[in-house]
Amino acid sequence: MSKKNPEYDFKWCPGCGDFGVRRSIESVLQKNLAEKEEPIENPVIVAGIVCSGNLLHLLEGPQPYGFHGIHGRTLPVSFGIKTANPKLNVVIVAGDGDFLSIGMEHIAPQAARNLDVTAIIMDNGVYGLTKGQSSPTAKTGEITSSTPYGKIEKEINPLEIYLSLGVSFIASAFSGKIKQLNNIIEEAIEHPGFSIVNVQSPCTTYNNTYEQLKGSKAKNIAPMIQDIPANHDVTNKQESYNLLNKETIPIGILYKSIEKSFTEKFSNTMKNAPENSAAKLLESYKI
Repeated sequence: MSKKNPEYDFKWCPGCGDFGVRRSIESVLQKNLAEKEEPIENPVIVAGIVCSGNLLHLLEGPQPYGFHGIHGRTLPVSFGIKTANPKLNVVIVAGDGDFLSIGMEHIAPQAARNLDVTAIIMDNGVYGLTKGQSSPTAKTGEITSSTPYGKIEKEINPLEIYLSLGVSFIASAFSGKIKQLNNIIEEAIEHPGFSIVNVQSPCTTYNNTYEQLKGSKAKNIAPMIQDIPANHDVTNKQESYNLLNKETIPIGILYKSIEKSFTEKFSNTMKNAPENSAAKLLESYKI
């Protein structure tokens, strides 16, 4: 991939949707570096143990900080980073199996805190790194390596879950629409609070959905992805729910609410803390 940094070669299958996500994140970070003079050390990329973990190595040359955590725990790690240094720009990269299966339990607490991090989820309906087992977003009846006779469980709708849990910025995207993805990720990072971008990112080896997503006139296949109407009110939660009651996947910014972020609330809370309260608390535990 990179002649300048061959050691950061991306070990993805040809055509993997994650290439598009990588290009978009790289583009946004480089733009922030050029226009806002944001130091390259300010962004921190947090990944779980999935194919998206390769996104820790984004730029050619100087790299953002990266933390390759354990599967499903990108949000707790990000919470720790943001609490320790609120000035850091934390970006999570995760897969649907990582974030929406093992990691599902962590979404609600961070939505309640409005933790100001951006989570970019590459949704392909399978666990691509471990040979294509079905993930929570795989359709009912889907044939995969772990469901050879068809998936029994009902698939989840991640956008509906994010809405119901109170995430303050929710967007949906497709890895094949790079310019649109750039704009969405840029706005998500700028959002003062918890933002999630759910990206349709096909796995060309185990669940190649490009044709279904983009459609095919030759085969009379209608596209699954549809742009959210320009007149959609992103502040109206019920209107956002209504967009999900269709057989297509809405693409664009689904919902946005401006609320106090965790960083702001935490800062205000600590102003009320007594001086040396941490030291006194530790002292109280001495025997």
